[in-house]
Amino acid sequence: MAEHPTRKLAVILHADVVGSTALVQRDEALAHERIQDVFHRFSGTIESYNGNPLELRGDALVAEFNRASDAVEASLAFQAENTRFNSTLEDDIRPTLRIGISLGEVVVADNTITGEGIVLAQRLEQLASAGGVCIQGAVYEAVPGRLPFEYESLGEQELKGFSEPVRAYAISLKSGESIPPPEVYAMPGEAQPKRPKQRWIVVEAMALLVIVGGGLAWFQPWVPREEPASVESMAFPLPDKPSIAVLPFNNMSDDPQQEYFVDGMTEDLITDLSKISGLFVIARNSSFTYKGKAVNIRQVARELGVRYVLEGSVRRVGDRVRVNAQLIDAATATHLWAERYDYKLDDIFALQDKITQKIIGQLAVHLGPEDKTLSEQRETRDTVAHDAFLQGWAHYLRATPAHYVSAIPLFEEAIRRDPGYGRAYAALGSVYQNARVKGWQNDLGLTPDDTLEKVLRYIEKIKQHPTPLGHQVVSSFLTLAGKHEQAIAEARSAIALNSNNPAGYFATAQALTYARRPSEAGEMIAKAMRLDPHYPPDYLFQLGMVQFSLERFEQAAESLEAARERVPAHRGTLTFLVATYGLLGRTEEARTTLDQLKRLASNAFMDWRLSITVLEANALPFKDTADLERLQTGLRKGGMPEFKDEWGLAREHKLSGAEIRKLAFGHTLKGRHPVSGLEFTVKRTADGQFTSTGLWSDTGVSRIVDDRLCNEWSKYRPSCAVVYRNPDGTRDEHNQYLLVQRSGAFPFSAVD
Repeated sequence: MAEHPTRKLAVILHADVVGSTALVQRDEALAHERIQDVFHRFSGTIESYNGNPLELRGDALVAEFNRASDAVEASLAFQAENTRFNSTLEDDIRPTLRIGISLGEVVVADNTITGEGIVLAQRLEQLASAGGVCIQGAVYEAVPGRLPFEYESLGEQELKGFSEPVRAYAISLKSGESIPPPEVYAMPGEAQPKRPKQRWIVVEAMALLVIVGGGLAWFQPWVPREEPASVESMAFPLPDKPSIAVLPFNNMSDDPQQEYFVDGMTEDLITDLSKISGLFVIARNSSFTYKGKAVNIRQVARELGVRYVLEGSVRRVGDRVRVNAQLIDAATATHLWAERYDYKLDDIFALQDKITQKIIGQLAVHLGPEDKTLSEQRETRDTVAHDAFLQGWAHYLRATPAHYVSAIPLFEEAIRRDPGYGRAYAALGSVYQNARVKGWQNDLGLTPDDTLEKVLRYIEKIKQHPTPLGHQVVSSFLTLAGKHEQAIAEARSAIALNSNNPAGYFATAQALTYARRPSEAGEMIAKAMRLDPHYPPDYLFQLGMVQFSLERFEQAAESLEAARERVPAHRGTLTFLVATYGLLGRTEEARTTLDQLKRLASNAFMDWRLSITVLEANALPFKDTADLERLQTGLRKGGMPEFKDEWGLAREHKLSGAEIRKLAFGHTLKGRHPVSGLEFTVKRTADGQFTSTGLWSDTGVSRIVDDRLCNEWSKYRPSCAVVYRNPDGTRDEHNQYLLVQRSGAFPFSAVD
C-alpha cells in the first residue's frame, strides 16, 4: 500500500565539481580518483557537522542538515581544507567544488524525496564561484548573526523552474576569524541544547536525493559514489562464497579517546561475521591498514580480493551511540544497504546483532545450525566489562612491554565485572605467554617462574571458557613444550570456533611445522595469508620455515628476506636466513646476516655468544631430528659457531674434518685446562678408539662428523668439538691447537 505523502521543511546542500569534464580529459583515471576522494573527505566533514552526506553519480553530492548553521559551517570548513589540500598537489588535477544551500519544502512518500528544496539547492550551487558557497535568503535568515560570516548579496535571481525570483547570497568567513568547530547536540532521547527557535530549523531525520540526468531518484543516506571493481583485476580469485571486508568505522565523537570504542565495535562486527561459515571475512589486521586513509572502495576490494565492503561511522555521546553503516557491492558499484541506528550504550550488543543480521540477509547467506549457535554466543553481556576489555585490547594490539603493562589491569577489571569472560582470560594468557617467548618478564615485574605460573593459571581458565584466542594460546604453549599432536588439536579447535580467523590457521601451521608435517602446514599458512592479505611479518617467517622444511631453499630465502625487510630485528628470521644461505652456498650473505644477529644479540643478552651458536637450535621443539639436523647443518655452513668460545677465533684457522682426522687419529694429543692448568692426554688409534687420562679419565670411540670431532665416552655424555689452529702456539707449550666444545676452549698439541 502506498504511503501517504508528507511535506516537510529541509536544509539541503548541493555540491558539484567545477570543470569535471576538463579534469577527466587530462587524466581520466586520476581525475576519477581525485573526485571520489574530494567527495569522501567532504562527507566526513558533513558528518562531523551533524549532517547526512550522499555522494552521487554525475559528480554531484547532496546532503541534509538539521540546522542551517551546520550546513554553512561544514561547507566553509571544507572549502578551506580543500584549498589547502589542493595546494599540496604537484599536478593540475585539483577538483574544486561549488556549493549551494537551500531551505525548502520536500515531499516524502514511499521512501522517495522530491520537491522544490532539492532543485533550489542545485540552482544556487550554479551561482556559486569556484571554491565558494551560495545560500538562499531563507538560509541567510536562519543562520545566527553571532557567527563570523560575511555575506555578499547577489540580489534577486531568476532561476530555472521557479516562477518567483530567489534572493541569493555568497557567504564567506570574515578575515582573521576561524570557523566554529562542530557542535554536539543530542541524539534521540537526550535533551536538546537550548537555542532561539527563530534562529534554527529542526528537521526530522531525512533521506537524501540523487539528481541523475535531470530526474529524481531515491538513494539511502551517506552513500558514496563508487566505480565498479573489475573481478579480473583482483589480487586474489574471489572465494566461492560471499566475501566481505569491514573497514574501520570513523570516530565521529568529539573525544579522540573514544577511538578504542569505535575500533572495538568494528572488530566485534568482524568477529560476528567471521563466525558464519557461509561468509569469507577479511581479518582485522588487513582491514585496519586502511584506517585514517581516504578509502577507494574499488582499490580496497581489488587489494583484498573481496566483493563486498562494509564501512561506516560511530558517534558516542554519554550513554548513547549513533552508528551509520553501509554495505557496498564493489563489483557493480551498487550500494546494497545503508542505515543509521541510535541506541543506548546498554543495547550495544543488540545493535551489533542487528547490523550482522542485516548483512547476512542482504548477502542471502544460509545459516546452518552451528552458525546459529555460534552467532548467538556472546563473550559477555556486561557492557562495562566489554568496555574495559576494549580499552585493554587497544593496548594489547600495540604489542610492547609498556602496553602489556597497561593492558593487564584492564583485562583483570573485565574479569572482575564478568568472571565468565573467556576472551579476557585468553588475552591475559596471551600476554604472559608472549612475555615468556619474547623475554619481557622483567618488564612485567615477574621472574620466569612467575610468568610460567601465570600462563598455567590462565590456561586452566581458558579451558573452562573456550574462545578462538584461548585455543591459540594453549596451542602455542603446547607447541613449545613439544606436545605436537595436542597443539595441533587445540589450533584446529580455534578454527572450528571461527573459520575466518587467520590466527587459528597460523597456530595450526606452526604446530604442524614442528610436527614434521610441512605440506599441511603450508596449506594452513596459505589460508591465513588469504584471510589476511596484509599479513604480519610472522606469517612470512612461518612460510619460510615451511619452505625450509620442504628443502625449497630458494623460496625460503625469498620469504625470509621479505620478513626481514619488514622486521629487521627478528632473531628467528635471521637464524633461519643464515641456515638457508649456508645450504645455498651464499656465504657472503650468510656472513652479513650473522653480523646482524650478533649485533642484535649483543644488545639483548648479558653473554650474547650463548644465544648465537649452532647448539642453541637444540631448544627448538622439532619432533623429527632430521629437521633439527637440517637447520644445524645450514647454520654451520653459514658460518655460525658451534660453541660460544669460537667467537673471536679467526675462521681461516678452523680445521676441516679431514684435517682433524689427520691430526688426531693414530696420534697422541696432550693439553691442559685453560683455567686450572690440569693436563690431559688422549691416545687415539687410527680407527678412532681412544683412551684419555688426566683431566678426563675414560675410554671411548671417536668419529668425524662434518668438521667436528665427536666422541662417544664410556662414562660421560656424548660430545662434539671443533678444532682451531693457534698460529702463536708451540709444541712445548702444548697449545698449537684449540679444542673448542660446550665446556670451553682447551689448548693442546700432537706429541708423537
